[in-house]
Amino acid sequence: MLKTILIAEDDKEIRKFVKESLIDNSYVVVEAEDGVEALKMFDKKMPDMVILDLGLPKISGETVCKQIKTDYPNTPVIILTAKSQPAEVVGGFKLGADDYVAKPFIMDVLLARVKARFNARGEEMERLKVADLELNNKTKEVKRAGRLIPLTPKEFELLYYMMANAGQVLSRDTILNKIWLYSPDIESRVVDVYIGYLRKKIDFKGKKKLIQSVRGFGYSIKK
Repeated sequence: MLKTILIAEDDKEIRKFVKESLIDNSYVVVEAEDGVEALKMFDKKMPDMVILDLGLPKISGETVCKQIKTDYPNTPVIILTAKSQPAEVVGGFKLGADDYVAKPFIMDVLLARVKARFNARGEEMERLKVADLELNNKTKEVKRAGRLIPLTPKEFELLYYMMANAGQVLSRDTILNKIWLYSPDIESRVVDVYIGYLRKKIDFKGKKKLIQSVRGFGYSIKK
């Protein structure tokens, strides 16, 4: 599944340069030119990573970083900013940022940082567990209470995404964008259909229901 990166940067030329470089390296890119748009775009697209300028208009990059890291602590944030003094760098990490790149920057270095963050995240996410539900991304096996549960590739992809974001409410649009990449021939109700498939396999008789509907918002998986 392709990784989605949100670029929150008010400089149009820098945003375009970073976007084109990321696309050339097989990433999906969404953009925001101010802090308000960045938070709205994050909630709408649920990106896998954020490249964040601290000097954003309307809402500061510092505030955006703190909000993202409060609501979605597992989402990597790379700060890309002209603020390069040691105290400013330390301050960026105190906000919860995972990495810090000062402007002017070399694109190959930024790409290496992006790849390193995803590689580190991949190692952490190889095995997922929610209550007695276990997922092994390497062997593609899913077990509940030790019982092996066969899933189709798309069911596995959906379950992995939900477990990787356990406890968070995921909207239908967010799931559709992540799992089906908003293909024009796919209707949003396909999400409900696949959630139904997973429920039948995961929440079988005698087990506590882990996949929950949040009326008006979407779905969540939690203990």
